[in-house]
Amino acid sequence: MTIKTAVLNGVYTIEIARPEKKNALTAEMYGQMAEGLIAAKADGAVRSVLITGQPGIFTSGNDLEDFMKRTGTVAESPAFQFMKALTGCDKPVVAAVTGAAIGIGTTMLLHCDLVYVSDEARLAMPFVSLGLVPEFASSLLVPQLMGPRKAAEKILLGDPFTGQDAVDCGIANAVLPAAEVANHARRIAERFNTLPPSAVRQTKTLLRRANAESVMAAIAAENEVFLARLGSPEAKEAFSAFFQKRKPDFSQFS
Repeated sequence: MTIKTAVLNGVYTIEIARPEKKNALTAEMYGQMAEGLIAAKADGAVRSVLITGQPGIFTSGNDLEDFMKRTGTVAESPAFQFMKALTGCDKPVVAAVTGAAIGIGTTMLLHCDLVYVSDEARLAMPFVSLGLVPEFASSLLVPQLMGPRKAAEKILLGDPFTGQDAVDCGIANAVLPAAEVANHARRIAERFNTLPPSAVRQTKTLLRRANAESVMAAIAAENEVFLARLGSPEAKEAFSAFFQKRKPDFSQFS
């Protein structure tokens, strides 16, 4: 099992548990996380959701071997179903991040309500270096959070950044020692047990109302270009270089 779920003291925990592959996400794992979020939303005993990884690793992003095998439309993909479930979850979602959070490991944090990262965390959105484009409304939300200059560094150049950087730019709430992140995030998630649940859900909806339509429009626009990019010569070169463990050569493209 690569996604573990459990309900304890009002918190529905979704744990990414594939450390031997640096928690790289497969289609099956996306499907399991989507199912977990849907179950959490429907369960009246659940007051919040906690998404976490393993000690030293949140997720390295997509499992590229699995990713290249995927077929069908974007709307049918388990990754999109996960995006839809996360953006549609009306209960507070808390994330606990230690180690690497690459690609969707970073962009999913944009849709969590409270994010706690370790002082060892390293975040990155290396879509362009893979011949792809941003996803999960990051082309909208990252510039809103960081401003256009910092967003260009993080998305166009794919520059990695630290947990403290994530706090400074508004992606995360606080940076803590790695050993404290999981427990701190759980304590925060459990605080919703003492708050009126309907008021919490309605307040979350109001907080996200202004951006709700824009987020879904950005996801749709990104997905259309992303799908087209998957078959591009640049993406094929980037993926081939990854599997061959060499530096990609984009000098032939214009």
